[in-house]
Amino acid sequence: MSPAVGIAAFVLVSVATAVVGFYGLRISRTTGDFYVASRTVRPWWNASAIGGEYLSAASFLGVAGLILLSGTDALWFPVGYTAGYLMLLLFVAAPLRRSGAYTIPDFTEARLESRAVRRVTSLVVVAVGWLYIVPQLHGAALTLRITTGLPSWLGSLAVVSVVCLTVVAGGMRSITFVQAFQYWLKLTALAVPVVFVLLSLAGNNTPPVADAALNPTSLPTAGAYQNISLMVALLFGTLGLPHVLVRFYTNPDGSSARRTTLIVLGLLSVFYLFPTVSGLVGRVFAPELADGGRADALVLLLPGRLVGGPAGELLSALVVAGAFAAFLSTTSGLVVSLAGVISQDVLGGSVAGFRLAAVLAAVVPFGFSLASDSLALAGSVGLVFAFTASTICPALLLGIWWRGLTDAGAIAGMATGALLCGGAMVTGTVMGSTTPGWLAQPAAWTVPAAFGVMVLVSRATKRRVPASVTRIMTRLHVPERKLATERTFVPGTSGR
Repeated sequence: MSPAVGIAAFVLVSVATAVVGFYGLRISRTTGDFYVASRTVRPWWNASAIGGEYLSAASFLGVAGLILLSGTDALWFPVGYTAGYLMLLLFVAAPLRRSGAYTIPDFTEARLESRAVRRVTSLVVVAVGWLYIVPQLHGAALTLRITTGLPSWLGSLAVVSVVCLTVVAGGMRSITFVQAFQYWLKLTALAVPVVFVLLSLAGNNTPPVADAALNPTSLPTAGAYQNISLMVALLFGTLGLPHVLVRFYTNPDGSSARRTTLIVLGLLSVFYLFPTVSGLVGRVFAPELADGGRADALVLLLPGRLVGGPAGELLSALVVAGAFAAFLSTTSGLVVSLAGVISQDVLGGSVAGFRLAAVLAAVVPFGFSLASDSLALAGSVGLVFAFTASTICPALLLGIWWRGLTDAGAIAGMATGALLCGGAMVTGTVMGSTTPGWLAQPAAWTVPAAFGVMVLVSRATKRRVPASVTRIMTRLHVPERKLATERTFVPGTSGR
């Protein structure tokens, strides 16, 4: 693909993102608009926006790359990414919306009546967000380098610049429009090239693509432990992703949150068909990418190789546009969620504070991305899921479903999960390819450890259970129509 085509694709998707974002600016006026879109986002629109921000670089590029490398072993990633939303539907979506909170720290402070819990939760949320943004910027750097030959850092800088522009302009309401648009762009950008690739292969005397899933490469495949640990990370990690959870605060009520989650399950299931097919086709027609360390570029390179000509150029441009939509939508969702936390805890919770926090939330991980090397995208995001599954998820699940949780238990559990999982991630980075499986995929032991410490410390500090626990649990679990009022109980946010 010529560099001009790649640059044009990026410019077009950036301009379209800015235009849609400024449309949201026209109707973003209040603090509620910036934080939770005034809680008026309907299920289909919200589901599209969730799909837009959730389907990140790991989904758009990384899944196909992993299937290229390891065949059926990699199918655990799309299965886990999708099944995590079933967990959200069953355990989190409606109660979290009924909480009336703006952010996850709002929820933990109100549930446990503790400023200390809020501060710890805020630190964890910021850490998770920054860890998640860095792979998006690495993906942008990879895409720009592969498709245009320009320096990698320009891709990261471009994504940060566009995200800051759209988030600062209109907050959550603006980003909702942007992310919904970007989900459908990403789906189109994967589906259309896959259809043309399959049509170009029809009738040719080529190996059956489906058989490629069973043909191992020379690379080692994951063992049973790593697959189980990966599923633990993806299933429980989805429950703690701050940019996903904040979306449920934008629904009008709990039943809308449940409908939103059901629609998301359908949207994700359709989307993951296409990177899976791309990975299987790549195992037959582009196996050399697995050995050249360019597996994550498979989706970008496949249309040009198998279709060719002007049609191949156009299809490649469409894929590049979809890739940048993935980087922009996920990064913008993370920046919005982090800006909400930083602005409320540090900058007073105003619109001006939100805007300043959004810039800080984007610039810091940009610096980290310049100072670090890109790993396999899906693998690096999988570690972020393990971290959030070991920290935010236990506090959220126990806070919603167990009356006995205390502030001391929540802090101890989150600290334990952060230290264990963070230590495993750092050790794995230092050891590289020699990392043992239990460190490469730590969720199978860090998540139970975090839950166990949280429960044991809470039982040892029973006297710290909030006196208001009955009222709060009633609000979380009784449908809105049965409540006399819908007044938020979150300290410091009521009436904003």
